[in-house]
Amino acid sequence: MSRRFVLLLAYLVALSNLHAQPAPQRAKNVILFLADAAGLPTLNAASALGYGAPQKLYVQSWNHIALSDTSTASEWVTDSAAGMTAIVTGKKTNNGVLSQSSASQRGKVDGAPLKTIVEYAEQRGVSTGVLTNVNIADATPAACYAHVNERGKFGEIFSQLFHPRFGDGVDVVMGVGRSQISDNLRPSGKTLDDLSKEGNRPVYSTLEEIPSIATRPIAVLNGNIDLPAAARTAIHKLSANPKGYFLMIEWDAHTDNPEKGLNNLIAFDKLIREIATTVDLEDTLLVFTADHSFDLRVHDGQRSDSVLKGFPEWQRSGSKDKVIDLPVIRVHDTHTGEEVLATAQGPGSEQLNGFIPNTRLFEIMMAAFGWPIEQ
Repeated sequence: MSRRFVLLLAYLVALSNLHAQPAPQRAKNVILFLADAAGLPTLNAASALGYGAPQKLYVQSWNHIALSDTSTASEWVTDSAAGMTAIVTGKKTNNGVLSQSSASQRGKVDGAPLKTIVEYAEQRGVSTGVLTNVNIADATPAACYAHVNERGKFGEIFSQLFHPRFGDGVDVVMGVGRSQISDNLRPSGKTLDDLSKEGNRPVYSTLEEIPSIATRPIAVLNGNIDLPAAARTAIHKLSANPKGYFLMIEWDAHTDNPEKGLNNLIAFDKLIREIATTVDLEDTLLVFTADHSFDLRVHDGQRSDSVLKGFPEWQRSGSKDKVIDLPVIRVHDTHTGEEVLATAQGPGSEQLNGFIPNTRLFEIMMAAFGWPIEQ
């Protein structure tokens, strides 16, 4: 047998094996879980508080993980506006700016609008949802649907829900901030009722007001929102679309009040576990990450100590210090610039590994859907 024939045979076998490889599995649905300010130290402390041991959060059991850089186009430390913009558009921008290019100057100059994954979905007839336990016009949720050079323009931001650039706009919207948004709309001469009439979409003030037949509800509450209930409602409604859905769920985990922040993260983790057991992971990609980290550290203590040891006494002291120095944890009320956890389950999750820029998360979600990224 000639050497040339052997080489040809080896080439044909290799080519056959290549063609036999199954195509990458596509996601019909993508759910992005965004724990605002939940850096690695916060995850560590939440596990210790909730379970008395490290690495007991559900998201800490996922196999596909990466460390995500959160720096902005111009600064080492990001805010939620620039951080979330990178995740949902694949482009870094400047602090305070929502889904506009880095040519923007906060509050002064607009950059080019950046197309978000929500807008890609709307363009393709895929259903979309944005849920949060904070102001629905605040930075993290707003980066999904709005394009402004100043994250504080709540009235202008919320109005963009009713004037989408692609499709018919976000289908399911649930959060809080009703009074703040109403106050910020006032200078424009408009009210929530005016926006409702313009878009022919009521803005409900409670989850209970949403009719069972409503397919595209907007609920903006005052006070707190039952985010697990909102998530169940959203997934039920979005799942009716045979083309699939994209859903972003944010839960605030800032630890300037460590008791509130850590318990928020524990509750969010339980919600993620619940959702993971109810959706089909054969066709649904779940992604968990944070937009930025926060300056919390476990610096001392026995494993038998609560990480919140000494916090009730600190609260009673009435201290206004930006540093909360407790026996086990120390918290400085500020964002920090180290990488955050990014982890995933479902089709496309295998692409998540190593040290990555936060813009890579956008690319992974788009690839899971099988959508090309416009240049």
